[in-house]
Amino acid sequence: MIRKLFLAIILLASSSIFGCSRNAGSDDVKNNPPVTENEQYVPTSSPTAASKAPDFTLVDTEGKKISLSDYAGKVVIVDFWATWCPPCRRGIPDLIDIQKQFKNKVAVIGISVDTDTKSKVVPFMKTMGINYPVVFANSDVVQSYGGIEAIPTSFIIDKKGNISNQHVGLTDKSVLIDEINKLLGSKS
Repeated sequence: MIRKLFLAIILLASSSIFGCSRNAGSDDVKNNPPVTENEQYVPTSSPTAASKAPDFTLVDTEGKKISLSDYAGKVVIVDFWATWCPPCRRGIPDLIDIQKQFKNKVAVIGISVDTDTKSKVVPFMKTMGINYPVVFANSDVVQSYGGIEAIPTSFIIDKKGNISNQHVGLTDKSVLIDEINKLLGSKS
């Protein structure tokens, strides 16, 4: 009995640290504030072979069509996330900082997998101060990127449009910055 209880606690804790499944419930922004300075990040990544990133054209929160190919020549972070996912919420400030730091060299594209909570995306973006485009996922993009079983899931795409790496779960900003710098051939 104690063993089962311990296992249940470990599973619950790991889902809140590493990522959310697609079947998680909805929370509002005030109940899940962004990461604090004292919170620990646990990076997880599973490198993928350099393959061409699937292009997509999706509608953003303003009704405009955005395609991955619009960002050719830049390093791109494609981040699958949702408003109800605590690890997604914790990682968004890092993506905001990366977008600020690398301005014209890197593009972050958030792909919201919110369905029942789709109406909360724009207010959430305003609350968080998201400074990069957010588009709404469809089943085609989810399948073309491998089925996205947990969020956040991020893909790092090089300037030639190849997937350089994939991260499932909350990933430390320093890991992302190191990868970006390698792809840009710089140290800053």
